[in-house]
Amino acid sequence: MRLFTRFDRYLARLIALPLLATLMISAMLLLLEKMLKLFDFVVNEGGPVSVVWAMLGNLIPQYLGLGIPIGLLLGVLLAFRKLALSSELDALRAVGISYNRLLFVPYLYAAALGLLTLLIVGFVQPYTRYAYEGLQFELRSGALGASIKVGEFATLGKRMTLRVEESHNQGQDLHGIFVRAESKSGKTLAVSAERGTFLATDDPDVILLRLTDGVLVHDAPSYTAPRVLGFAVHDLPIDLPQIDAFRARGDLDDDERTLPELARVGADPSASAMTRAESIANFHRRLVQVMVVAVLPLLAVALAVPPKRSSSALGVFVSLVIVIVYNEISEYAERLGAAGKADPFLSQWGPFAVFAALCGWLYYVLAFKPGGQPIGSLDKVFTDLAGRLVRLVRRRQNWRDDALSAG
Repeated sequence: MRLFTRFDRYLARLIALPLLATLMISAMLLLLEKMLKLFDFVVNEGGPVSVVWAMLGNLIPQYLGLGIPIGLLLGVLLAFRKLALSSELDALRAVGISYNRLLFVPYLYAAALGLLTLLIVGFVQPYTRYAYEGLQFELRSGALGASIKVGEFATLGKRMTLRVEESHNQGQDLHGIFVRAESKSGKTLAVSAERGTFLATDDPDVILLRLTDGVLVHDAPSYTAPRVLGFAVHDLPIDLPQIDAFRARGDLDDDERTLPELARVGADPSASAMTRAESIANFHRRLVQVMVVAVLPLLAVALAVPPKRSSSALGVFVSLVIVIVYNEISEYAERLGAAGKADPFLSQWGPFAVFAALCGWLYYVLAFKPGGQPIGSLDKVFTDLAGRLVRLVRRRQNWRDDALSAG
């Protein structure tokens, strides 16, 4: 028998569509939700709007790391559900194809997506997360441009204040400008001008404010009266404020370290016990995140096949609940391990062992137990509850109709 048959290619196409759709939709929804907050943040900080796209780009690996397990789960589950509802699965089983053989294509996907998840969470995500935090720092510090809001007083350095009434052409054409500067010796300079624009200089720490049609007032303690000068064009050099360098990667957040760096910090005897615990907990959390992909095909296949003479989609709902609950437990276990309240290794691999055992047992019931149907009992319970709810609604409607007729 050929290793990759025509049916395998057919099954691969069935899995690919919902998998890719889930990844795209989940990433787009998360990015759209974050984009609104980022636009608000960037505008309030006075930074260029283009930086929003750079920040969103750095968030894509994080969202892919979250979306890959759900995409694989839904891709396999919906593909096998379609086979089951169209009776194709029964035909395959009738000609002697086992569930183990049917898992060949899902595990090809799992192997590829597992390696991709390892690459993302282990090596790519730490750098993109650090780049994202760096852009936030530059926005707050003004490294991406002077934060000057129209109609408000802006402080440039320690001894200069600037106010602009109007701004046109993306800040290239300023109107209604007022500048006040003070030197260490007590001399003051006040300038008002109708128009102005910022110009670059050879010195990266100095920019030039070219003012047009204005008045300059110069005063000092030694002057008997301020000196007033009208001008057509006047160039005012402005010293840019000194900006502190951004912290090194991983100084405050273990999520910014790669897997080898986490292992090195976790084994470093010179590091504090808390630092080692945080690194070890984060290290095992990421490894578990990769290993989860290996057991999801078992869960998906086990819950994809509805009971006979039923088209219930309960398996889709139950599988999503199981994965989401496990993810929350894993995150909570990481916090416990990082705080030193639990062993970082056992707190991660213990819940994973239970999760893997549950997935394996559900698959065993479907594949090897005669007449086994993992979702059958739950489906009967939910069907019974739905029937009771419908009957209750109809009964209340009948009571209301009878009351209206009697009235």
